[in-house]
Amino acid sequence: MNQIDQQIGHKIKAKRKKLQITQANLSKKLAISPTYLNLMESGKRKIDLDLLLKISNELNVDVSDISKKIDTNLYQNLMDLLGDNLFENLDITNFDVKELINTNPSIAKALVKLGDNYKKKNQDIVSKVENISGKFIDSRKNSFPGEVVSDFIQENENYFPKLEDFATNTFHKIQTNNRAGYSSICEYLVNNHNINVKDVVPDENKPFTKQFYPDTKNFVLSDYLSLETKKLFAAAQVAQLEANEIIDEYLKSFSFPTEESKKLSKVALLNYTGAAIIMPYQPFFEECIKQRYDVELLQNTFATSFEQVAHRITCLQNPKMKGIPFHMLRADVAGNISKRFSLSGIEIPRYGGACPRWNIYAAFTMPGKINAAVSKMPNGEKYVCIARTVEKGVGKHGMFKSLLSIGLGCQAKYAKDFVYADSLNLNDKKTETPIGVNCRTCDRMDCQQRAFPPLHKKFDIDLNKRGISVYVAD
Repeated sequence: MNQIDQQIGHKIKAKRKKLQITQANLSKKLAISPTYLNLMESGKRKIDLDLLLKISNELNVDVSDISKKIDTNLYQNLMDLLGDNLFENLDITNFDVKELINTNPSIAKALVKLGDNYKKKNQDIVSKVENISGKFIDSRKNSFPGEVVSDFIQENENYFPKLEDFATNTFHKIQTNNRAGYSSICEYLVNNHNINVKDVVPDENKPFTKQFYPDTKNFVLSDYLSLETKKLFAAAQVAQLEANEIIDEYLKSFSFPTEESKKLSKVALLNYTGAAIIMPYQPFFEECIKQRYDVELLQNTFATSFEQVAHRITCLQNPKMKGIPFHMLRADVAGNISKRFSLSGIEIPRYGGACPRWNIYAAFTMPGKINAAVSKMPNGEKYVCIARTVEKGVGKHGMFKSLLSIGLGCQAKYAKDFVYADSLNLNDKKTETPIGVNCRTCDRMDCQQRAFPPLHKKFDIDLNKRGISVYVAD
């Protein structure tokens, strides 16, 4: 049995089930028997190119998405999990992990879920011990429902067509002069739902960002928020009132481990829809193509924030109007990644921070400025990546604001369509920054920033030798 055929068959089956198409219906459209389709989906029959093209057309998916060799996000998630000290004596290799994902991706996903559950239970135990002892136990590994949100968004490739349709229709109802402004969204809430939007300076002892009171029909927003954030929250409130059934339908398609992670995913979809209302798909897509994904220019065009635009750029996955496949991540100065998804193929770590060589961390040394770089992964794939810091916090003099860094990037082959690549010399290898995913899974042994020994190589200390770091003797 061919492993690649097995992987392609699994992807066809998963996509068919996601679209709720039966084997009988799909086989009829393909002019083959249901039995033959079943054999292909189980990896027991080879799929020729002509048939693969027909299948991709019927399932409305690119051939490359079906036939690519490995799910890089699942691979990295599993590698991150196996990087735990718990597995260090099992001698599991990169090849073993890739083989499992290619032949049995469902088992690989199950292992990641078990890992998440293990880390969550470990966190709960530590928290209880802390409460009993009154002492803080450091160096624990946290597991957050936010990781499940990322999995949910990644599984849907950050594209929800029914919500896009809803948002486009809503935009046409709200828009004034081809823009969905804050005042026009507030006016829509009053006229269509009798909901009054109020900007209020919060009590210093009771800070908040937004509060909705269904009984009195008041939607209160903190006046410390930026106008761009207020507009997004107001648009998301429209989605909560009118797109609830569509959102719940998407949520039902995913197996959430906890109610908390499901609610967080609902918040993510509400914000997704809000962003789609103020940046409707077609005009946003056309501006992206016209301006070559100039995030700063798109900010001005749609009166939105840098993060909102960067996030929205990653949603352009309509097969008829498809944008560049980007990855995006958000990190704080401590290296914690609070938002991550990858359509570009770059591997983003699930547990802990990313490689310190990523320009998302270098951006903290140049607050407010866009840092562009060519990043090269150990497998040779090159990416054009930009990063910039954004401020989060209370918009008031004297109040503390935290810095987050937003990273956005794509494969180097799309450089001619990405304006930030103009200042980079993609042919000069000296300007490339060799990066990895994180130290435990990185193959690079010539990195002086290595903080942990690599998973794939037995670690030993030679008192007489030291390489470029303490974890490298050669």
